[in-house]
Amino acid sequence: MSTLDFSPLFRTAIGFDRMARLVDTARAAAEGPAYPPYNIERTGDDAYVLTMAVAGFGPDELDITAQDNVLTVSGKAPQPEEGRRYLHRGIAGRAFERRFVLADHIQVVGADLRNGLLHVALKREVPEALKPRRIAIGQGAPAPKAIEVEAANEQDDRAQAA
Repeated sequence: MSTLDFSPLFRTAIGFDRMARLVDTARAAAEGPAYPPYNIERTGDDAYVLTMAVAGFGPDELDITAQDNVLTVSGKAPQPEEGRRYLHRGIAGRAFERRFVLADHIQVVGADLRNGLLHVALKREVPEALKPRRIAIGQGAPAPKAIEVEAANEQDDRAQAA
């Protein structure tokens, strides 16, 4: 497996360390286990639902954490009941941890566990300061012409020299 060296990028760019972590996370996801299976569904322009099949896990055995644009869903293995003897055990009950990289401004809205499926609702909430805003064009005084601005600057220069 080839590796990528991002050190030349770090010498001339600032803030791209997150990109290196993203590449590492993607590589680990491609090579890592496929348990538990999950779906990612787009339910609106800025809304998503992550659904994970977590059969056998209760709400107290699952942990959902969002930190630094990473959503982590983990499950502690349920304790097997004593005295049970399985002839075949096909329902996995092992511990797991899944990490998902979230885009900027994606927030976890809530989570619900129904019928062995964990649903995590996500929504993109762009802060008001970062949203595009329309600039009104006024009908008042006309904007100064470039020649008038240059003349005013020359007058200021003369006044400072005197």
